[in-house]
Amino acid sequence: MPWTEIQAASGNTAKKTAGQVGGVRDLSYRDAIREALDQALSQDPGVFLIGEGIDDYGGVFGSIIGLAQTYGSSRVMDMPLAENGLTGICAGAAMTGMRPVLIHMRVDFLPMSMDQIINHVAKWSYMTGGAVKVPLTIRAIIGRGWGSAAQHSQSLQALFAHIPGLNVVMPATPYDAKGMLLAAIAGTTPTLVLEHRWLYDQVCAVPEEPYLIEAGSGVIRRSGSDVTMVGISYMVGELMLAAEELEQSGISAEVIDLRSVSPIDEQIIVDSVRKTGRLLVADTGWKRCGISAEVAAIASERAFDALRAPVCRICTADCPTPASPVLEQAFYPNVAGIVAAVREMM
Repeated sequence: MPWTEIQAASGNTAKKTAGQVGGVRDLSYRDAIREALDQALSQDPGVFLIGEGIDDYGGVFGSIIGLAQTYGSSRVMDMPLAENGLTGICAGAAMTGMRPVLIHMRVDFLPMSMDQIINHVAKWSYMTGGAVKVPLTIRAIIGRGWGSAAQHSQSLQALFAHIPGLNVVMPATPYDAKGMLLAAIAGTTPTLVLEHRWLYDQVCAVPEEPYLIEAGSGVIRRSGSDVTMVGISYMVGELMLAAEELEQSGISAEVIDLRSVSPIDEQIIVDSVRKTGRLLVADTGWKRCGISAEVAAIASERAFDALRAPVCRICTADCPTPASPVLEQAFYPNVAGIVAAVREMM
């Protein structure tokens, strides 16, 4: 099915709630990504995958297993340790009509490509008056691991969300992982798809047919009346668990999955805050100058009169990620911290 037909069939999913998600079978997050890439490769000869070690037997944590064997080394290709140069090659390929998917097993490798991403990929469409598009998709994995420490555990979404000309999406479910990845590949705006490694085993209903979920559409995962809790990526699941615990003490929490941090669905935040009067934001990244600050600013600018308590932000500590398991427990936010923060707001 051509991309235009897929887009027409997908319809507007911007306000679709979790209960409305459909599908014909359950699929894990990693398998949903693999299926999206398989469908993109099979439908468009201009799509190719490139990354460091992507032809390895592990298949980027299982998300591209078998694709190198199916499509060959000209469509799924390993690249040398030259991130900035290879990002430039992908940018050039995108400008000339191809649709590359550049894959990094760690978001920590993207700073080596900052010149190409910020000064070229994000700017060329604007500088040419829209005559040159750069349909480049960059997959990168965020999140904690086995004591991966300061250089392999970062969530750098705020760095890229700050740059005009880039989309930054962070799907939290297998359904969204497939739809948002396909939309990124099919679109004309360069897009970073940031995947949290702890989501890879999550399973939900995912349709077999291709469908698109555009950047900039948030979704209500749970309705509530007392407090709005906005989550990003892995933190959405933590908020859902916290909401269940809060319900036992009579506190009704509304959980919003932001899904996209650039652009941000401002209206879904404003509407919810005007209903509940309270806002908590949970991000996988740091608090200072982070996505949580942007969400708090949206609420203060557009719904300040509705707020009955200061905005609360739940983020990682403002220090490099520690390697010690004991320090990791203190560094990362958790359900208990979210529940305590909401109770204090009430």
